[in-house]
Amino acid sequence: MLRGARDRFLEEDEMRSIPALVLALVALPLAAGAQPNQVSAGDLAGARSSGAWLMYGHDYTNQRFSPLTQITPANVAHLVPAFVFQTGVVAAFETTPVVAGSKMYLTTAYDHVFAIDAKTGEQVWSYEQKLGKTIFCCGPVNRGVATADGSLFLGTLDGKLVALDQGTGNVKWSVQAGDNTAGYSLTMAPLVYKDLVIVGGAGGEYGVRGSVSAYHRSDGSLAWRWYSTSAETWAGNWSASTPDGVSLNRDIAAEKAAWPKYKDAWKIGGGAMWMTPAVDPAMDAIFISTGNPSPDLLGAVRPGDNVCTDCLAALNASTGKEIWHYQEVPHDVWDLDAVSPVLLFDTVDASGKTVQAAGQAGKTGWFYVLDRHTGALIRKSKAFVPQENMFVQPTAAGVRMLPGANGGSEWSPSSFDPGLHYAFVNGLHQPMLYSTKPQELESGALWLGSAFKGIATEKQYGLFSAIDVNTGDIAWQHKTDQPLIGGSLSTAGGVSFVGEGNGYFDAFDSKTGALVWRFQTGAGVNAAPMAYEQDGVEYVAVASGGSFQLNYPYGDALYVFKLAK
Repeated sequence: MLRGARDRFLEEDEMRSIPALVLALVALPLAAGAQPNQVSAGDLAGARSSGAWLMYGHDYTNQRFSPLTQITPANVAHLVPAFVFQTGVVAAFETTPVVAGSKMYLTTAYDHVFAIDAKTGEQVWSYEQKLGKTIFCCGPVNRGVATADGSLFLGTLDGKLVALDQGTGNVKWSVQAGDNTAGYSLTMAPLVYKDLVIVGGAGGEYGVRGSVSAYHRSDGSLAWRWYSTSAETWAGNWSASTPDGVSLNRDIAAEKAAWPKYKDAWKIGGGAMWMTPAVDPAMDAIFISTGNPSPDLLGAVRPGDNVCTDCLAALNASTGKEIWHYQEVPHDVWDLDAVSPVLLFDTVDASGKTVQAAGQAGKTGWFYVLDRHTGALIRKSKAFVPQENMFVQPTAAGVRMLPGANGGSEWSPSSFDPGLHYAFVNGLHQPMLYSTKPQELESGALWLGSAFKGIATEKQYGLFSAIDVNTGDIAWQHKTDQPLIGGSLSTAGGVSFVGEGNGYFDAFDSKTGALVWRFQTGAGVNAAPMAYEQDGVEYVAVASGGSFQLNYPYGDALYVFKLAK
């Protein structure tokens, strides 16, 4: 059955005229007298074993792993739609819903929020953010809300963090997290931890200085803010190679000569946090990934390593103080930022000792595995996409490179099966031609300093990869007709789910990589799926609405599946 929720449809031209980008994190205390659909701090702490889906990455590890076992490779072919909820907002649709009690909460492009019944899809209420000026690079998307203690937390395209009443959708408070007139926006799903709401905003493509901010959940007052760029760290170590020794072909002498003129470039240095962090409560630490330096592709005006852009970093969750950082690509001039979310898991080091790790799928095409406590590199995977000329300097005439500016792995969150020790990664193969195109910063205008475009004569495709984090080997891969963007879900039943831009929603045997089910949704499936339980029944949900970045077909449908009786 189809459930309509809005009577206004957005056309493509209208959609592309509005900008956005969001990142968020949250932290909330236990509420007295919580209602059935409310989520407490204790619920969030125990989310890993929960059959609900209480936050963007399922739980604080960000593994996107559901402990539900009802759906298996043997019976997944019997999945059928339980309901389809249509939002009425036809635009890029990248939400991952959260489910608390009997209610599901989802978002759409342009910051609409819907509360629906998690079993039937009946709408309970809806909210539409009244947006101010919006400037965004990569679509007017919103990837979800956080929930805790009777509130929902929403980041908006015009740079606000908004608290909504979970029962009614009414606004409790709203704060401006960054300058939306300069290009700051929020597109990520917030995360709730302790009594803070932590958000990281976008805008690195517009000369916005990257930051992560924590707000008190009760009134939205600022608790702390960490900046990814600063005068003290910006130069870094003048690295001629990546941390594991791969040459970056940099002219360090020329950069040092330019330093006196551009030493203050950190003030407009980029380093946005695009996606929801992970949390280790025992360390009281959050783990983030940061975006490209600004301007993306013109390194001459930002000499130095440009720390902490293209970084994985651990921050003290109570104070915002940095614990460590690891820079995947110093002085990036290829748009190979660290954008996909960090996952937490256990692995083994070279001696066979079990180590608590943090991992991330890079746009470089490698999956990085770091020591969670020190930030030291344990290993990186074999390349999960082809790599050619990846660190060659762009020229005026143009240089062919791949993976290309979208990766590797884009913002798509990976999932993880702790029994198999496999990370499941969305990959893109998009050969591109990079050419230099110097430009001056203009407030609110896209500032790339170069150009990159696909090569019409070369085939693009996607790779869905299972990576063994204990060895770095590719356990299996599945090739798709188009580059993959959106994210994955894994379950204890041994099934992993991923969507394609051509409208298919796919299920794989997590161990073998066999394609065991697929369903045609009618629009690009470019959102990260999730799973939840209601009255002993396992459901799998995914948004079908396309991608602005890759121009996959738009739609407005949330599909929710269960096994046929």
